Amino acid sequence: MATLSTTVDGLQLKNPFLVASGPPGTNFNVINRAFREGWGGVIAKTVSLDSSKVVNVSPRYAKLVSAGQVVGWENIELISDRPLEIWLEEFKKCKDQHPEGVLIASIMEEYNRNAWAEIVGRCQETGIDGFELNFSCPHGLPERKMGSAMGQDPDILKEVCQWVMQEAKVPVWAKMTPNITHIEDPARASLAAGCNGISAINTIRCVMGVNLETLRPEPTVEGYTTPGGYSSLAIRPIALRMCMEVATLIRQEFPGRTLSGLGGVETGEDAAQFLLLGADTVQVCTGIMKHGYDLVKKLEEGLLAFMEKHGFASLDDFKGASLPYFTTHADLVARQQARKTKAAGDADWRSEDFVRQSHELSR
Repeated sequence: MATLSTTVDGLQLKNPFLVASGPPGTNFNVINRAFREGWGGVIAKTVSLDSSKVVNVSPRYAKLVSAGQVVGWENIELISDRPLEIWLEEFKKCKDQHPEGVLIASIMEEYNRNAWAEIVGRCQETGIDGFELNFSCPHGLPERKMGSAMGQDPDILKEVCQWVMQEAKVPVWAKMTPNITHIEDPARASLAAGCNGISAINTIRCVMGVNLETLRPEPTVEGYTTPGGYSSLAIRPIALRMCMEVATLIRQEFPGRTLSGLGGVETGEDAAQFLLLGADTVQVCTGIMKHGYDLVKKLEEGLLAFMEKHGFASLDDFKGASLPYFTTHADLVARQQARKTKAAGDADWRSEDFVRQSHELSR
């Protein structure tokens, strides 16, 4: 019988599904609920040393709806605005009540070695099981040279990761920003600095849209807005591509390191794709905000059905199984020519059949 249990960087998980850092892990109450529902682990909302600098606004979400379904979700929400002292108490309380639950602290600080050392040390004392370094928030905090502003500079990233690894006694994952041309560059810097794994991806910097009645961009706060982070189903293809690139990097240069994939996961079948492309675990944030914490049951059922259909007994049986099938466009041409298959050329397009031809060339 297939099993979803797995061990990643020494962390024993009942399933590969983690609550991603964000609103679903915003305090003890909701983290406790996640563990009760059966999530494999929880990555708490990102914390910093001085929460007084964090001020959220409302409204801070905007949705993109297609055919009655939310396919895109923008947020301009910042990291936690709750004092670190309260978080430390809740980390301890959570581990006391759920000793078997994997609790990962997401942390973010400015470019200051002492600050990173302090927050690692203080969080570690509570018994948390790991760290995720938030180098990826695309809005608000980059103004303070934090989040994606740090994650877009591999040299700074490597230095900060080295600071953390000198202090950390538990596994450390670096969370990557997708707002960069080559995600391999910051991933390589983080792994070279000693991080145990990579999380990919955070949200994509976006403008959701403009209200055609008011002519104001959304979400509108006192008539104004700022670009935010885009998530939900629409970003999954981008997340899959970037996870493929990171997983390939790990295989080639850092064997044994791990990958936690996220971006648009709402079904077990979605999760299976990330695992096939080399992920060890799969995180969910917006999916919980749309469907609730019991979504984990649907994820488990869907992934188990996929595994049983293909005869996979464990996640290791198919992790990364699809990676070998990526190649260059030149190789695709050569393979098709070897089969003597004629591909449609530019001269074959006809205006009266344009839509039909487009569909015929699609999969």
